[in-house]
Amino acid sequence: MALDFAAARDNMVENQVRTNDVTDLAIQDAMRTVARERFCLPGKSYQAYAEAALEYSPGWFLMEPRDISKLLQAIGPRAGERALCIAAPYAAAVLDQIGLHVTLLQPQGAPTEAAAAALQGTGVAIRSGVLTEVGEDAPFDVIVCEGAVQKTPDAWIAAMAVGGRLGVVERNGPVGKARLYSRGVDRLAATREMFDANAPILQGFIAPPVFVF
Repeated sequence: MALDFAAARDNMVENQVRTNDVTDLAIQDAMRTVARERFCLPGKSYQAYAEAALEYSPGWFLMEPRDISKLLQAIGPRAGERALCIAAPYAAAVLDQIGLHVTLLQPQGAPTEAAAAALQGTGVAIRSGVLTEVGEDAPFDVIVCEGAVQKTPDAWIAAMAVGGRLGVVERNGPVGKARLYSRGVDRLAATREMFDANAPILQGFIAPPVFVF
């Protein structure tokens, strides 16, 4: 029997998004519309709406619905703003649906190809390259990453416009912490920790171990 993905999207919003205090109607509506199953690996579409990170390309993951919805609500995206999504194709689709001008920065190769296939027909501009090289199109009002990092790169923080917001998960142990960065008129970035999140660490962002003798 074919899966009813429209019903699954509604259930996701009702049971994973709204129940976790995500009250932003624009985010809810966008998540009811964006077909998360398009981001699944071949033969894995049944995993699209599970309460877990979703692999969209070998070794590359979307955040679980609860975490990405809370992160986007903390950022507070508004239609017409410029957004940069870093290894975040699902977030890119949601922000595009809300009405932002979205650039998606993806690693070269399979992750870019998977994102391009999933985002066909949207207004998302896809750029393939090194994930810390974001200055080409900066500054951005909104920046979001769907993978965890041990430390947020300075280049991401510097790419925020005045009034810009950056949402990311920083993870140095079994549980990550979602963190919001924001930039004021003085160009200084402020930051605050928000909630626990279990996003997998991005490939290439795991610091080598330090041995102390």
